[in-house]
Amino acid sequence: MTAAVTDPAASPPAPGPLDPGLLPAGIRARFVDGVNGLRMHLLEAGHERPDAPMLLLLHGFPELAYSWRAVMPALADAGWHVVAPDQRGYGRTTGWSRGYDADLAEFRMANLVRDALGLVAALGRRHVEAVVGHDFGSPVAAWCALMRPDVFRSVVTMSAPFGGPPSLPPLGGAHAPRDPSIALAELATLPRPRKHYQWYYSTPEADADMLGAPQGLHAFLRAYYHAKSADLASNRPHPLRAWEAGELAKLPTYYVMDLAADMPASVAPDAPTPEQIAACGWLPEASLAVYAGEYARTGFQGALQWYRCGTSGRFVAEHQTWAGRTIDVPAMFVAGASDWGIHQKPGELDAMRARAFTRLLGCELVEGAGHWVQQERPEAVTRLLLDFLRAARR
Repeated sequence: MTAAVTDPAASPPAPGPLDPGLLPAGIRARFVDGVNGLRMHLLEAGHERPDAPMLLLLHGFPELAYSWRAVMPALADAGWHVVAPDQRGYGRTTGWSRGYDADLAEFRMANLVRDALGLVAALGRRHVEAVVGHDFGSPVAAWCALMRPDVFRSVVTMSAPFGGPPSLPPLGGAHAPRDPSIALAELATLPRPRKHYQWYYSTPEADADMLGAPQGLHAFLRAYYHAKSADLASNRPHPLRAWEAGELAKLPTYYVMDLAADMPASVAPDAPTPEQIAACGWLPEASLAVYAGEYARTGFQGALQWYRCGTSGRFVAEHQTWAGRTIDVPAMFVAGASDWGIHQKPGELDAMRARAFTRLLGCELVEGAGHWVQQERPEAVTRLLLDFLRAARR
């Protein structure tokens, strides 16, 4: 008998849908085939009403569709069909290429938008009332609204401001902006040498570093979530003046790391105490175990490819196709008041407010929440979303 051979370039095989016992009442998990080459795993609520208007929720890193579990039932109770997929490279969605050397084009922004379009079509819809994205899901949601406003009729970006598509290069190189890579190189020359986390995530070592964290994967993720939440009292974000090494170095070490450190070492000093873990109602140990179990099975590389698409610069020219375009559908921005992610790209929040969105109906900072705003303060986020959806439909 010949043993089965696993294709090392294929996404890891997924078990069945997420166990219903891990989900709040009213949420189901299932697969949808034929989504831009993917077999997409999704969570949905409000599916009992086929005529209900649809919301599409897009997660970030290191998250999953599961990250929306606390807001989905209330949105469904308000009359919405709520859909949250594991995105390409994540969780139980399969059909993506694994490994550091996989073709990055599969993970580029235009293809992530095509994934969202494919899911909408596979569910028999012609449009969604709103696309909502958190963290890295935020720019995906914004690009959905920018590229296909006929399909994505309103947009909510969360925790990561979207300042618009990149500009075309100036004619003849006149008045060219300062190359952002200069500041990144200068980080290494500071008295305390540093490096930017997105460029660390783009290295071949990052996946193995996190999977093999000395403290264990579960404890690493616990420290990572804690460090970026409002539970860490030292998270008091403020705007940075410019994309310059001295300013970037003011960011916490989970954004601008010590030069010789990996991510597990960067967040280890901020690991919560056993008492803090026991008191963490928004992410109890059983919920954290869902994330740890999924990443232990898939690894992080599929998710890290998203960062590599950005740091490589390979797709900037493609994005410049939309230079000068604005997002003209109703929009809202939501973040935790204790979230440094609001300011990690100096000037991005101001650009979002001033230029990128022409119908920005709100820019809301939720007190008592850090980066994981929809998990830390789901009631407040649900209220903001429902208020926005009512305003957007007027």
